[in-house]
Amino acid sequence: MWWDKNMLSKVVNMFMLWLLFSSWVFPLVSATVSYDSKAIIINGRRRILLSGSIHYPRSTPQMWPDLIAKAKEGGLDVIQTYVFWNGHEPSPGNYYFEDRYDLVRFIKLVQQAGLYVHLRIGPYICAEWNFGCLPICSVFWFRGFPVWLKYVPGIAFRTDNEPFKAAMQKFTEKIVSMMKAEKLFETQGGPIIMSQIENEFGPVEWEIGDPGKAYTKWAAQMAVGLDTGVPWIMCKQDDAPDPVINTCNGFYCENFTPNAKYKPKMWTENWTGWYTEFGGAVPTRPAEDIAFSVARFIQNGGSFYHGGTNFGRTASGLFIATSYDYDAPIDEYGLPREPKWGHLRDLHRAIKLSEPALVSADPTVTSLGSNQEGHVFKSKSGACAAFLANYDTKYSVKVTFGSAHYELPSWSITILPDCKTAVFNTARLGAQSSEKKMVLANTAFSWQSYNEESPSADDQDVTVHDGLWEQIYITRDATDYLWYMTDVQIDSDEGFLRSGQDPLLTIWSAGHALHVFINGQLSGTVYGGLENPKLTFSNNVKLRAGINKNVGTHFETWNVGVLGPVTLKGLNEGTRDFSKQKWSYKIGLKGEALKLHTDAGSSSVEWVEGSQLVKKQPMTWYKTTFDAPGGNEPLGLDMSSMGKGQVWINGQSIGRHWPGYIAHGNCDACDYSGTYSDQKCRTNCGQPSQRWYHVPRSWLKPSGNFLVVFEEWGGDPNGIALAKRTTRSVCADIFEGQPTMKKRGMLIAGRISSPKAHLWCPPGQKISKINFASYGMPEGSCGNFREGSCHANKSYDAFQKNCIGKQSCSVTVAPEVFGGDPCPGSRKKVSVEAACK
Repeated sequence: MWWDKNMLSKVVNMFMLWLLFSSWVFPLVSATVSYDSKAIIINGRRRILLSGSIHYPRSTPQMWPDLIAKAKEGGLDVIQTYVFWNGHEPSPGNYYFEDRYDLVRFIKLVQQAGLYVHLRIGPYICAEWNFGCLPICSVFWFRGFPVWLKYVPGIAFRTDNEPFKAAMQKFTEKIVSMMKAEKLFETQGGPIIMSQIENEFGPVEWEIGDPGKAYTKWAAQMAVGLDTGVPWIMCKQDDAPDPVINTCNGFYCENFTPNAKYKPKMWTENWTGWYTEFGGAVPTRPAEDIAFSVARFIQNGGSFYHGGTNFGRTASGLFIATSYDYDAPIDEYGLPREPKWGHLRDLHRAIKLSEPALVSADPTVTSLGSNQEGHVFKSKSGACAAFLANYDTKYSVKVTFGSAHYELPSWSITILPDCKTAVFNTARLGAQSSEKKMVLANTAFSWQSYNEESPSADDQDVTVHDGLWEQIYITRDATDYLWYMTDVQIDSDEGFLRSGQDPLLTIWSAGHALHVFINGQLSGTVYGGLENPKLTFSNNVKLRAGINKNVGTHFETWNVGVLGPVTLKGLNEGTRDFSKQKWSYKIGLKGEALKLHTDAGSSSVEWVEGSQLVKKQPMTWYKTTFDAPGGNEPLGLDMSSMGKGQVWINGQSIGRHWPGYIAHGNCDACDYSGTYSDQKCRTNCGQPSQRWYHVPRSWLKPSGNFLVVFEEWGGDPNGIALAKRTTRSVCADIFEGQPTMKKRGMLIAGRISSPKAHLWCPPGQKISKINFASYGMPEGSCGNFREGSCHANKSYDAFQKNCIGKQSCSVTVAPEVFGGDPCPGSRKKVSVEAACK
C-alpha cells in the first residue's frame, strides 16, 4: 500500500500496499525487478511493502532525514514522491535541482535510511500544486506543468498532440537520465523500484476519446522505451497498455482488480485526509477508518505520510491553503500525528507478522454472521493468517472463529497472524494520542509600514491592449497580482451628478479576489470560493465629472483574470460597456519590483513606525526583525490579526496568508464508522481556515531575522506572534484484554505484550502531572476525557507512582492495579491523560 496524493475528484494521504518481493539491504550489484499476479518481484523474493508519500519541495532539506526516519519507524518500506516539473524547469531548457528541489539528494537520503523509492515522474502530478487543476477547471489540466508550456505554439495538453508530447518526453528523459547517471534505479544498485508515467488520466481519456487513448498508448511506450529496468505504473488507468501496471487511488480500493490477471493488485494512494481550502472547514479522517480500509484491501487481495507546506506561491491557485498538512500521519511541522501515526504503525506491524501467509496464498472467505466475514490465508508451508471483518456501521458483535470467540467492534477488522491470536483491531486505538499546543515565543515585534502605490497608465512598464486580456498570459505566473486600468469619461451633464444616485459598476471575473480602485481610492473588494471561483463585483461607485481612473488588481487565476464584461449602469446613455476599450496592464506590485521582502530591497523606500504605523489599511507592507527562539521545536506564525496577503522570512516565502476568510461548513461530531468522504469529520467551522503558518527552523539565523508581510485587505500586524509547536499532553485509551504493542508499537519476536497503557513525552520533556485517569467505562477522547458510569477510585494511583518525573512509563490494564473491579461482568478500559513539561 502507499500513501500519496493526487486529484481530480480525490484527495491525498495514501497508503499504498503492494505485495512485494524484496530485501532490506540494497544490493551492491545489479538487481532484477519484475512482477507477477501476486507481487512486484525484486531479486526473486516476495514481501509486502508499505509505502508513504513525502513531497520533497513541501518541506526543507533539513527536515528530510527526520521525516524519512519517522516514516521508517512507522513501518514503511518505500517512500514515493512526485517530480515537480514547474519547479525543475521554470523556463524552457533551464533546470533547477537545488535546495527544496534537490531530487537526487532526497532520493539518496531515502536510500541511506534503507528504504525504497517509487518515483512518480508524471509529469502531470495533481497534488493541489500550482497549476494543478480541480474538477471545475479540468479542461485546462495543468497540475505541475510549467506555465511557459501553455504558450508553446500549437500545444494542447494531455492528448495526442506533438508539441506537448515532445516537451513531456524531453522532461521525462531528463529525469530518467539523471537517475541513471547517479545509479539510483534498483537495477543499478539504487533504491528506485518503480516509476509512474502520467497520473489519473483515465477520466480525462474517457472525456476526450480517441486522442486520449492514442496519448495513453504513446506515453506507456515512451516510458518503457527509456529502459529503466523497473516497472512503470499508471494510476486510475484501466486500459494501461502492457507491460505498464494500472493501480487504484482513493479512500477505499478493496474491490479494485488490475486489467490483466498477471499484474499485481496495487493501491497507490490511500488518502489519509483531504486538503484545506481557504474559506472551508478543515477535513480530517479517523485513524480507525484508514486502518479499516487498509486491512479490507489486504484481506481481499503506507500512506501519505507527510503533507507539508505550500511555500511560496506553490499552492494550487483555486483557494488551496498554504498548509498542506492533509491530516497526514506526520504533520506539517514534521511531528507524528497521534494516534494516527501510531495506530497505522501498529497495523503495519500486524501485517508484517501475517506476511508469510499473505504472499503465498489466496484467501478463503467464510461468513461469520449477517455482516461479518472471515478471510483466511494458508500457505503450503503451514503459515496461516486470518482477517475477521465486521462491516456493520453501528453494532459490535461476537463471532466464533476456530475454537475461540472474538469481539468485533463496528466497522472494523481484527488481524490474527497465526489464525488464533488477535494482535490488532482497526477500531481499537492502542497507540498513544497527544494534544499539541502553540506556545508563544515572540509577540513583541516592532513593526514599520509602507503603503503600496497604485500604478499609473503612464508608468514605464505598463502595456496597453484593446479589450480585456487573460491574466496568466500577461503575467506568465511571475506574480499573483495584475493591475487592470482604464479611464472612465463622465460628462458634466450626467444626471447622477445632481441626483446623488451613484452609478452601478459591475465586473465579472474569476480567481481569488478583486480589489477595485476609483481615482486611487479603494471602492470595494470581492472574493470567491472553491465551490464557486467565478466572482462578480457589483457596487455603486463615486465618480466625478471628467476623467476617472478605474484601477483593479486581481489575484492569481487559472486561465482568466478580469474577462468581463465590465459595465457602468445609471448613466444618461443607460449602461456603458468598457470591456472592449483600451486597457492598461501593469504586472505585479511596486513592492515586488523593489524586492521589499528582502533586507537589501527594503532600504529603497521610506518606512514609518510608532504612532504613524499604518494599520487596517489595504495594500500595505510591514516589516520587522526578530531573534530566533531557543530550542528546536517547530515554529509557526499566528496571522489571525491579518486579512489576506503573503509572508516572507529572510527573503524566503512562507506562502500566502488568508486568515480573514472564515471557514464555513458543517463541523458535526465525527464517527469513524461508515464510508468516509471529504465532507465528513470536519473541524474549524467559524474560525480562520488557516491561522498558523509554518516557519522552518533552517530559514532562521540566531538573531536579526527579517520578517515582511504584504497585506491586501487590511490588518493589524501588532497581533502577529511567533510560537513553538509542542506537546501539551499525551494520552492512552486501552481496553482490558486488548492486545497492545510495546513502547513505540513494536512487536518483539512476534509475541504480544500484556495489555498496557504506554505514555511517553517528546525528548527533553517529562511527565509532570496526571490530568485524568479512569479505569472502568470512561468516555471522550484525548483532551476531553470524563468519567463514565463505572470508575475505579484508585485509577490515578498507578500512573502517579510509575509516571511522574519520567519521560515514558507503562501501566498494566488489569483490575488489581486499580484497586479491584469497579463493575464486574462489564468490559472495561483505562483512559489516561498526562501533561508533558
